[in-house]
Amino acid sequence: MTACGCPLILFAKNMITAEALGSTIANYLTTNGLFLVDIEITKDNDITIAIESAKEDVKIDNCIDIDRLIASEFDRDVEDYSLTVTSAGLDQPFKVLNQYIKFIGSEVEVVIKGGGKVKGILSAANEEAFEITTSKMVKVEGSKKKVQQDTVTPYTYAEIKSCKPVIKFK
Repeated sequence: MTACGCPLILFAKNMITAEALGSTIANYLTTNGLFLVDIEITKDNDITIAIESAKEDVKIDNCIDIDRLIASEFDRDVEDYSLTVTSAGLDQPFKVLNQYIKFIGSEVEVVIKGGGKVKGILSAANEEAFEITTSKMVKVEGSKKKVQQDTVTPYTYAEIKSCKPVIKFK
């Protein structure tokens, strides 16, 4: 009630949740060999959904299909939202384990929380940690030639700021 005794009516914008969006597209993602990387929803209901393919590049048709699927479940006039469906950017840090798994065998850059960066080959990943293999040429005693020495270093997700693929242009 207001000071004049009139009922107070608040018009609140309906909010779509990341959980509702995720469950709406989960079956489509699984069926099409895709996985969810991130769902961001601003206070103005601007929604960005980032997806990735486990084996290949995300196709524009995948983004269109997901846009249509969400539009069929959430009325834009009622919910008042804008939607962007995109593939996870190559220049963006990994957010989910499936990204680490996809890039096993590829060169990545790791930024460590304590300071410093490491570039190497992502050689393994699981729920607790991942491994980076770095190589350097070292001189072996009694030999004139240097040999390649590989070092495998494990990292927990808690000890890094980010990990992302190294983009090389040929």
